[in-house]
Amino acid sequence: MKVQILAMTLVIFLISCKSKDDQTRQTTQQEVQMEEPTQKYKLTPMDNSPSYPDAELASFTYKNNTFDFNIKGDSYKLGVQTSDAPEKRCANSAKGQHIHVILNNEPYLAEYENKFEHPLENGNYYMVSFLSRSYHESIKSPKASIGEFFTVDNGNLTSEKPIDKPMVIYSRPKGLYVGKAETERVMLDFYLVNTEISPSGNKILANINGETHFITEWQPYIIEGLPMGENTITLTLINEKGLKMETPYNPVSRTFTLKEDISDEK
Repeated sequence: MKVQILAMTLVIFLISCKSKDDQTRQTTQQEVQMEEPTQKYKLTPMDNSPSYPDAELASFTYKNNTFDFNIKGDSYKLGVQTSDAPEKRCANSAKGQHIHVILNNEPYLAEYENKFEHPLENGNYYMVSFLSRSYHESIKSPKASIGEFFTVDNGNLTSEKPIDKPMVIYSRPKGLYVGKAETERVMLDFYLVNTEISPSGNKILANINGETHFITEWQPYIIEGLPMGENTITLTLINEKGLKMETPYNPVSRTFTLKEDISDEK
């Protein structure tokens, strides 16, 4: 009789342990499922760059299909290499520092002279232009940019006024990147007009090949882990509730290409 009682007790104990193990396993599985998915792409803030505190994009004209920008300040010069370009380890222009001219949030024009011809069709344009370092990082001081809404007719401005709406302007990545020096570390840079971003306020939702990243600080970022071939980034300006803001050219997308360099394999 005692043996039967002991056997029954053992069975009940084993069943109880199995039940607890099952509950623990289920809880662990639930916790794993609730965790954020692993991010394929790593975003890290870019190291500090030369600041050019007196650099100013003071004004511009557009006459006879020609832009003419007035640049002031002694520290910034078009066409020279930014002093820390080798340390940045990302795509760099051999032609040096330049102006980014972005019309209707299309891919920018890189201009190495302050005056250049660029015919525009008749119509309205949102233009955001800013001074850039040789590795394409924008200078984000208030005087280093111009944001204008203007109308062109027959190669000349007929009206213009400052942009009065909040906007996120896409700058980089753009175009083709070749070789390890350009493809392992790709800079993400954008420009803000009439808005700020913060953890508790407006934000940038960056969609990188379908993967979501929230950006709450206006600065350049280095992206690592991008695959060879075509990549697409979409930037959306959202409000503190996470809703897309109704503002021109929001969201904005670019597709760019990374390509291996045969010399990298040697």
